Amino acid sequence: MTSRNCRIAALQMISGPRVGDNLRAAARLVAEAVDQGAQLLVLPEYFPIIGNVDADRVCAREDFGCGPVQDWLAETSARHGVWIVAGSLPLAAATPDKMRNATLVYDSHGACVQRYDKMHLFGFSQGDERYDEAAFIEAGDRPVALVTPFGRIALSICYDLRFPELYRALAPVDLILVPAAFTDTTGRAHWEILLRARAIENQCYVLAAGQGGRHESGRVTHGNSMIVDPWGEILDRKMKGPGIAIADLDHARLAEIRQSLPALAHRKL
Repeated sequence: MTSRNCRIAALQMISGPRVGDNLRAAARLVAEAVDQGAQLLVLPEYFPIIGNVDADRVCAREDFGCGPVQDWLAETSARHGVWIVAGSLPLAAATPDKMRNATLVYDSHGACVQRYDKMHLFGFSQGDERYDEAAFIEAGDRPVALVTPFGRIALSICYDLRFPELYRALAPVDLILVPAAFTDTTGRAHWEILLRARAIENQCYVLAAGQGGRHESGRVTHGNSMIVDPWGEILDRKMKGPGIAIADLDHARLAEIRQSLPALAHRKL
């Protein structure tokens, strides 16, 4: 299959504890991106719900293949005739009191064509700020990429960004997706550097769709959703608040960079 250029969009949100409100907010962003010609749209991590406590997400989990959030994703992608990547949503896990943090990919006909479960679980402690995803998430166990009409795409979620071996295991790819709910503390220090590094070292586009602002719980997420080209240049970004970052994935640009600097071909390991 010959890959074609496409317009890609990162949808930034500030999700709250009510799933219905979040789906309505996501619908507005989808419509805005479609109006601007986007064909592949990526929602942030936990786009359907960020509650006051971690247990809220566990309670909102759905069985894979059915549930109101998955129904909305299928209907919305088919109605607009676009590919939608559900940054992540809580799905049922084998462990009763845990969840899977999963990315689902829907094609332009509304079919779910791929799933990726977050492999690397975030842990952080600094002052009063603490996170321990392993306490309520069951980790995935395999890297996932998929072939689309727009090229080969690597899936990842948030903290995965810090583990370059994940993307090397999937290389070469044309596009890396990083839906996230990065903390503002770590985001200010590392977010842009890591995203640009992943684009440069893998000579591919990177699309990062974040949660971006102060949530009802008081949590502050970094935002700064962006699209980075294979040379590490930022094509568009949305710093804070709901909105979109949008740019074109250009296969001629990919080929030009890989031909002029064939680093992927020079790999020894």
